[in-house]
Amino acid sequence: MRNTTLTIIAKIEPDGATLTVKGRDAWALQELIKAGTAGCTPITHPGPRWSAYVLKLRKHGFVIETIHEAHTGPFPGTHARYVLHSQVSIIEEIARAA
Repeated sequence: MRNTTLTIIAKIEPDGATLTVKGRDAWALQELIKAGTAGCTPITHPGPRWSAYVLKLRKHGFVIETIHEAHTGPFPGTHARYVLHSQVSIIEEIARAA
């Protein structure tokens, strides 16, 4: 089985620059767009480094809100919900074998 690398070429609307986002950061952007106002959590969208993906996306200029939520269960505590507030147009998605 081959690994694939995702690259997304996107534009932050209405007048943002065209950006290239690669790898897991591109995956996270894709998930945030799909989730809409419900947002993503590491619980509903498992990924090893959500906080790092969001930090990098913010550095690109995407507006992403962090909402801290409590959870119960055997390991109670809090988790983050990330909600993309930027309007994004996807120009191209490229999946290449690594």
